[in-house]
Amino acid sequence: MNLHTTPHNSRAPRTTRRLAALAATAAMVVAGVQAGTAVATPDDDARTTSAKPATAAALGVNPSAQRATAIKSAQAEASSAAKALKLGGQEKLIARDVIKVAQGTVHTRYERTYDGLPVLGGDLVTHTTAAGKIKSVDKATDAKIAVASTTPKLKAAASARKVIYAGGENPVLAWETVKKGVQKDGTPSRVHTITDATTGKKLHSYEAIETGTGNSQYSGEVEITTTKSDAGFELTDGERGGHKTYDLNQGSSGTGDLVTDDDDTWGDGTGGDRQTAAVDAHYGAAKTWDFYKTALGRDGIAGDGKAAYSRVHYGENYVNAFWDDSCFCMTYGDGEGNKAALTSIDVAAHEMTHGLTSATANLDYAGESGGLNEATSDILGASVEFFADNASDAGDYLIGEKIDINGDGTPLRYMDKPSKDGNSADFWDENLGNLDVHYSSGVANHFFYLLAEGSGKKTINGVEYDSATSDGSTLTGIGREKAYQIWYKALSVYMTSTTDYAGARVATEKAATDLFGADSEELKAVSATWTGVNVK
Repeated sequence: MNLHTTPHNSRAPRTTRRLAALAATAAMVVAGVQAGTAVATPDDDARTTSAKPATAAALGVNPSAQRATAIKSAQAEASSAAKALKLGGQEKLIARDVIKVAQGTVHTRYERTYDGLPVLGGDLVTHTTAAGKIKSVDKATDAKIAVASTTPKLKAAASARKVIYAGGENPVLAWETVKKGVQKDGTPSRVHTITDATTGKKLHSYEAIETGTGNSQYSGEVEITTTKSDAGFELTDGERGGHKTYDLNQGSSGTGDLVTDDDDTWGDGTGGDRQTAAVDAHYGAAKTWDFYKTALGRDGIAGDGKAAYSRVHYGENYVNAFWDDSCFCMTYGDGEGNKAALTSIDVAAHEMTHGLTSATANLDYAGESGGLNEATSDILGASVEFFADNASDAGDYLIGEKIDINGDGTPLRYMDKPSKDGNSADFWDENLGNLDVHYSSGVANHFFYLLAEGSGKKTINGVEYDSATSDGSTLTGIGREKAYQIWYKALSVYMTSTTDYAGARVATEKAATDLFGADSEELKAVSATWTGVNVK
């Protein structure tokens, strides 16, 4: 892969600026929204049908500086919010995110504490008018947060954290421990286990390292943003929050070495050149950042204008990629024989979206909420692939289509009919939460495909699809752009850490109402599509 960059010093003297047209377009979109020149769209109280996708303003545009100020203001008003919600005297709210939409509605996401202890599963989102009046609230639990004592009867390891666990029927005092290790395939492991501090009973556990799969070396010759250094050039993207790409040199910890080059021409498009994987990861991260900003009005993964970083060449023959909240980073293996790094556009987008989910709904990575977490990464990963519009890796509704991990040319997952992979679920049933999160994600992936494209046979970008509903109904899609806007709106302002499939239906119906109106065809389509995958 040959990649050439040209210095342009009008705004950033030491930064090589590429993708200039796309960056300029994104800047104009954001500037227009901030200045109030964007086309007005219905908000929470709207009751009209929209024929066009919503603008970023309707999704909630929060430039990083405004976001920080908004969170600080929300925290100052947290006590008042707690009183308005009639929380107990020992409960306090910690503002984590604030999203203000075009017509003034403010969505504030809070974590909760009880007597100074974190409440796991106690998060909530308030929805207030521009004047500050709470219209509604979405809670991870409706249970009253209270325990008889915050003094545990059982001791725990010195590293354990004392918490209130609100994920069951009744909140209990508990210990949270984290066991670090390595999974069977070489992925790092960070298992969180919640134990009743009175009885010792195991209440919950989940793996904090969130994984995904994909391919590399399929994007062809691309343009990326690099930074000039004293020694030459480095893979630092000053246009997108300072994203950096590192070479782990087959290691499994730390950051390794920042990838550099003498002449600003990177890689050769083969696994034999170590820069190729770094270029693909850097390019995928840039495309995902641009999608978030242009399509969703979001300034980076956490909405604070700061980039994560990428690590390539992880381990030996590691056939996976993962997101890790603890480092706020994406990590990619080199595949079988260390020759096919898993660094394609959709993989980068998948991993970065795990970070987005953590910064918003923070969907628990277990059970049905874990399936929704994985599906969110597939949904937005596929959306980024379409957005990138790369001739060498055209957008599709297939996951891992380039890897050939099955040895027969088939993809890892199918969004139009998830069960084609032999493991994923097409439709909801009461046992769905018992599946691995990569397979329970099938229902949400199927929902998204049907919502965007509709049921039946069709060909998109040369790929044939055939999607059916659980009840035999015929569905007409509303288009991919509206579909991902609805999903993102639901994720960012209505879903909580414990949202299950029934909750996802409610959240997306609220989002569709906000964006397109209570009488809109889009809302009707969302409801019909959930019914079509047996979520009623």
